[in-house]
Amino acid sequence: MTKVAPKLLIFAGSARHGSFNKKLAQAAAQIAETKACSVTLVDLADYVAPVYNGDDEAEGGIPKTMLAFKALMKEHDAFLIASPEYNGFVPPLLINVFSWCSRPEEGDTSLVATRGKYIGLMATSPGGLGGIRMLPRLREALADLGAITLPGMVSVGSAMKAFDDDGQIVDEQTKARVEALIDTVIDAASKS
Repeated sequence: MTKVAPKLLIFAGSARHGSFNKKLAQAAAQIAETKACSVTLVDLADYVAPVYNGDDEAEGGIPKTMLAFKALMKEHDAFLIASPEYNGFVPPLLINVFSWCSRPEEGDTSLVATRGKYIGLMATSPGGLGGIRMLPRLREALADLGAITLPGMVSVGSAMKAFDDDGQIVDEQTKARVEALIDTVIDAASKS
């Protein structure tokens, strides 16, 4: 029996035009496309939703954009997330996306979009630490949603110098770390 290639969903935790984390997600997607997996790269700017509020959900349900993103999450075996940090915190955009997508629809099992999903985490920022302070906080939050965050998190400092004009990662060692994380995610998803 032939094993089907795992489906990898890649996105950045930023909707900002010119985001360094969007560049990191794009560069990772290009690397992943050379691997034995199916790759979907999305931009959260295409999935705008109001800040989660239980009253809004009770009145109007889950926004269509979040239903669409939740469907994408359910269709994929694994995620690769490139996220900025905001003063060491997980960005509000990611918190909001996961808040909405964790909400059950009729017939759903608990946390259906995240439970058992393999996740690789990356971050980049203009500072020297490259978002490293936020990554453990995001990993912990995702674990609470039933996701399996994998070892080998990648942080890329000095983001303004990390990418060339074509959006490729300049430093070969950094590129190798991103590729190793992708390999870890694909390997874990392939065995499930």
